Parts: sequence; C-alpha cells; structure tokens
Amino acid sequence: MSRAQRLLDLIQALRRHRFPVTGAALAEELGISLRTLYRDVETLKAQGAHIDGEPGVGYILRPGFMLPPLMFSEEEIEALVLGGRWVAERTDEPLGRAASNALAKIAAVLPDDLKLSLETSTLLIGPDLRVAAGDTELPTVRQAIRTERKLRIDYVDERERPTERTIWPFALAFFERARVVVAWCEMRKAYRNFRTDRIKTLTVAGGRYPRRRQALLKEWRAIENIAQE
Repeated sequence: MSRAQRLLDLIQALRRHRFPVTGAALAEELGISLRTLYRDVETLKAQGAHIDGEPGVGYILRPGFMLPPLMFSEEEIEALVLGGRWVAERTDEPLGRAASNALAKIAAVLPDDLKLSLETSTLLIGPDLRVAAGDTELPTVRQAIRTERKLRIDYVDERERPTERTIWPFALAFFERARVVVAWCEMRKAYRNFRTDRIKTLTVAGGRYPRRRQALLKEWRAIENIAQE
C-alpha cells in the first residue's frame, strides 16, 4: 500500500468516528502498527488536518478538513477515469470536453503515484454502437434543465406521427443507442420520455416552468417505482 493511500485511509477512518477513537483501535482497523499510526497522524497534522487528541487518549477529526492531493483511492481513480472516458466518447462535444478538463484538473493535484495510476489506467471504453442522432441539441437541453426552462419541440413518434409539444425537461438519460429527455408534457399533462433522434426542431420557449426540477424528478421516480412493483 502506498503512503498516500495509507494517509487517505486514515482520514476516512477518522471521518467515520464521531467520538474520539484510540490509536490502537485505529491501527487495528487500518492494519498498520501503532508506531506508523502515530507518525501518520503527525503527518496529517503538519498538512493542516484538525486532529485533536494524543497517544493514549484518542483522536478525533474536526469537520471541514479537505486534503486535495489525497482525495481518491486507486479504485476511485479508476472509476473517475472510466467515467470520464465514457463521457468524453459517448456524449456531446462540450460535455466530453468538460470531462477531459476535469480529469486534467484532478491529475494536477494528485501525488505522483496516483497521478501515474490515472495516466496509465487500462480501463477502456468499447466501440460506440449507438445509432442515435440529435446530439447537437444536447447542450441546449442540458442548459434548459439547469435553468428550468420550457422547450418547444417538433417531435415524431415511433409511428412517424409528428406533433408539437411544450415540455418541462428535468433529466437527460444516456443509453447505448439513444439519448432520452425526461420531461413533463403540457399536451399530455403527464410525464413523457422523448428520444433526441426524434426531435426535429427544438427551441427554448422563454419562460421558466412553474415547478422545481428536483420536485419533478422526485415525483417521476415515485411514479416509476410504483409502475415497476
């Protein structure tokens, strides 16, 4: 185990304890010697960790401490890389660029051993099998979701029947072969899913919809859970 990983595990262990915990208990929990535990505590204190206590008494980590260079374990790094690569390959260009930028920012604050893990990750994204179109509109959809704006769309259903809809978008789902806008439909007065490749035109309607997107998402999830029971 790397030293960076050991210090991260110690921080995480201290965060799990709401009350002072002895060094012996921490050392046993982490699988390290008591001497190493004491040395690691002093290292964290020197880096700004607000750890109260002393050997033989116990330790507690005060709230608010962040340790950027040690924020992630090796498995968390792999998860971030895999997720970032998926977003970069399978979403619209602005979101993909943002994912690449985020990984670069993370790499900039990692210690050398974890930075190497990020740069040499062997978790890869397979071939893109999607047949969906309409990704050029995804930035507009995402902006409408963030700002809780109505969208006016010309939509064609699976039977090629055209309709004009005004919707309240609150979620965007990325499937392997489709991108789906989850929204409240004013025409149907119900929640509906709209595939982006079937949206022929899309414009921001101008006004904010009358409910918060989190409330819509919560209600939609409740309805979906009932439907699946």
